[in-house]
Amino acid sequence: MSQPDVDFLKAFSQALNDHDIDQVMSMMTDDCEFHAVAGPDLLGKTFKGQDEVRQGLEAAWKNAPDAQWVDGEHFVIGDRGFSESTYKGTTTEGVRSEARMIDAFTFRDGKIAVKNAFRKNRPPLNQDA
Repeated sequence: MSQPDVDFLKAFSQALNDHDIDQVMSMMTDDCEFHAVAGPDLLGKTFKGQDEVRQGLEAAWKNAPDAQWVDGEHFVIGDRGFSESTYKGTTTEGVRSEARMIDAFTFRDGKIAVKNAFRKNRPPLNQDA
């Protein structure tokens, strides 16, 4: 099975923006891991396996129903890759965020085995922004 390429990461990013959890999960290994931008551990909060990763991503979308990752640039080097983008989202409490971020990926068997997310720690924006 071939390793993912830039088009694969563009399709993954589109699935995230579409909040299409079934498509996102189809692009990840059965034993995938997602390290969120925040959490109690060195890598933030870690979700392991299809069920936990699905729940973690769906929770992020529920927290910010308009979440989008725009202006993406995607790169692949062997079994690693990354997507740099601007995260934009408004929480259900009305807090608006906009910051540059990166997802670092590890690939295995033609899918994403690890999605490790990093985002600039920028203060929330005013609703007028």
